[in-house]
Amino acid sequence: MNTNNQYLLLFSSNEWYNQLSPAQIQTVIERSKAWFDELAASGKVKTGQALAREGATISGKTGRVICDGPFAESKEAIGGYLLMEAGSLEEAIAIAKRSPTLLHGTTVEVRPISDECPLHTRARQFASGAQLAAA
Repeated sequence: MNTNNQYLLLFSSNEWYNQLSPAQIQTVIERSKAWFDELAASGKVKTGQALAREGATISGKTGRVICDGPFAESKEAIGGYLLMEAGSLEEAIAIAKRSPTLLHGTTVEVRPISDECPLHTRARQFASGAQLAAA
């Protein structure tokens, strides 16, 4: 799969929307939908989805559950994601800066999608070194 120019926008917040009136919520929804529709019309959006506020955090060598929920000691949690295409990281950041939810305290993390897991990259490096040493 070619992941060139694909970026994941991760939206996290402290559930600020619980403090809004119904009219304010409707305004944010309308602005967010317009932003999303604009991205979709330009062909930038691949997919996106909200995430449930439940789950677990797995960590450690034994893979034990260390936290019931998607967050550890933070009041913020990743609430959704958007997979999109952009010409560069700078363009993806500029798009993320236009998210209407930023006005209410949401954080948007922009991450390039990689073609390969760093573990596989490192294994390939070792394999190349072993092949060179054997020659």
